[in-house]
Amino acid sequence: MYRITKEFHFSASHQLTSLPREHQCARLHGHNYIVQVELSARELSQHGFVRDYHDLAALKHYIDETLDHRHLNDVLGNDHVTAECLAKHFYDWCKAQLPETSAVRVSETPKTWAEYRP
Repeated sequence: MYRITKEFHFSASHQLTSLPREHQCARLHGHNYIVQVELSARELSQHGFVRDYHDLAALKHYIDETLDHRHLNDVLGNDHVTAECLAKHFYDWCKAQLPETSAVRVSETPKTWAEYRP
């Protein structure tokens, strides 16, 4: 299996309102998110690619126009905007556009990652 990844960055706020009030993540706060999208294929294209990296420009546009410097609870319309939920959100978005999507990882901090892989 061939695999490629591409990384994207954005900054946004969120609030996990279902947590107890004293929990730090229940307060409004933000992160510098890193999103890694993985695409996989058993065979390469006629050009030797899993997928041309340029084809992921639509994801960069989506992130920049929809999520960057926004409040994610408002954008995504829910109170469970965790890294895990974001990984699934990005996976679903990418899979609809890029069938080779095999996993998405999201980082909120330099030491933490959440991954969605069906």
